[in-house]
Amino acid sequence: MSDDKTATAVPPAGQSGRWQDRYLHRSYHSRPGWQGGTDMFQGMIATHARGARDVLEVGPGPTNATTAFLRKQFGAVDGLDIDPDASGNQELRQCFLYDGGKFPLADGSYDAVVADYVLEHVADPTLLLAEVARVLRPGGHFLFRTPNIYHYIPMVSRLTPHWFHKLVANRSRGLVESHEPYPTFYRMNSGRALRRLVAPAGLEEAELRFVEREPSYGMSSRVLFYLFMGYERVVNRTDLLKGMRVNLFGAYRKGAAR
Repeated sequence: MSDDKTATAVPPAGQSGRWQDRYLHRSYHSRPGWQGGTDMFQGMIATHARGARDVLEVGPGPTNATTAFLRKQFGAVDGLDIDPDASGNQELRQCFLYDGGKFPLADGSYDAVVADYVLEHVADPTLLLAEVARVLRPGGHFLFRTPNIYHYIPMVSRLTPHWFHKLVANRSRGLVESHEPYPTFYRMNSGRALRRLVAPAGLEEAELRFVEREPSYGMSSRVLFYLFMGYERVVNRTDLLKGMRVNLFGAYRKGAAR
C-alpha cells in the first residue's frame, strides 16, 4: 500500500519537475537516514532468511523489484502465481502456475517463502499458511508485506466494490501503467488474525512490524498529500498508534522437526 512492488510512482532525486517528486523529496527522501518501505522489507528478508539457498516467491507477477532483490540476495528463486504471465519473469529460476489450492510443490523444498502484497488477496488463509509451512524446511521463514486492515486505505477498500478499486487505485498512487488491482479479502490482515492463524500451521512469530512510510496514495492531489502526510506523522509519533499504520511486515519461522 505505502509502496508498490512493481513500479515506483516518482523518482527519489526530486528533480523531475513533477510536484509529487518535489514534495516527496522535501518531506521524505532528503531526510537524513531516510529508508523507504521497500528497503525496510528487503532488510527484514535479508536478516531472517540469511543463508537461504532456495526461495519461493508467492505472487511474483511478470516483473517486480522484490523478485530482482531475491535473486541478487539468494540466487535460486522460484515463483508461484495464478497469472500465467508470471512465467515471463526473467528473475525466476522457474515459475509454477497456481490454482488457489495446494501448492504444486514437494514438502520441504524451500528455506524461505516470500509474499509481497499478496496476503490481502487470499480467500483461504488457513490453506495458504498450511501450504507455506509444508513446503518450508525446518527453520525456514515465511516473510511478507501486506496492508493492515485498521488503516484507512484498507478500510475504504473493504467498503467499496472492486470496480471502484480498478478505477482509482493506480490513479491515486500516480501510477499510469500498472496491473489493475486483484480482488481483496483482508482475511489475515491484522496482528490478531495472523497470530490466530499461524500457530495451527506450525509457524512461530519471529517479527511482526507495523510500518507507515511516505503517503503514496496521496499522489493525485496536493491536498491529499498533506492530509496523508499528517496522518503518517501522527501514527509514527508513538507505538501506541502503531496498530493504525498502513503495512504489516511479518517474519514467521517453521519450527524444527521433532
